Amino acid sequence: MENYTMEGRTYRYYGQEAPLYPFGYGLSYTTFQYRDLVLSPPVLPVCANLSVSVVLGNTGPRDGEEVVQLYLRWEQSSVPVPRWQLVAFRRVAVPAGRETKLSFQMVAEQRAVWAQDWRLEPGTFTLFAGGQQPGQQTRAPSEVLSARFTVTGAARPLRGC
Repeated sequence: MENYTMEGRTYRYYGQEAPLYPFGYGLSYTTFQYRDLVLSPPVLPVCANLSVSVVLGNTGPRDGEEVVQLYLRWEQSSVPVPRWQLVAFRRVAVPAGRETKLSFQMVAEQRAVWAQDWRLEPGTFTLFAGGQQPGQQTRAPSEVLSARFTVTGAARPLRGC
């Protein structure tokens, strides 16, 4: 084998073709609503971590569990990267008619790209939060929120942070 790229070998690199059963696929006996996606700070140095919070509400008639998923998209990168990458997930039980605020910490290593070694690069990124992948078509209503953040500074090796 001489070609080690992942393009065309895993659904993360298929371009616009969606997988048949993506991560988080399934149904629930209730409905959920996401709101108030907050990224802090919205502009951060290349080696800094990002704090993420989102409010999840159970808008249905039954208690239920939701798998909250966070995906990262590089808006520009010096090397090929996935369309988006799962960076965090959590299964949360929410009683009917109630809300819960979830907090996540996205560490700098999760933004690293492989360019002969693991590197952190500046640029603009989009973070998605929801019960499914961004753009996923489902029969059950679900939503995915998105917010952008910016990383400043010079590109550097991950081990240099």
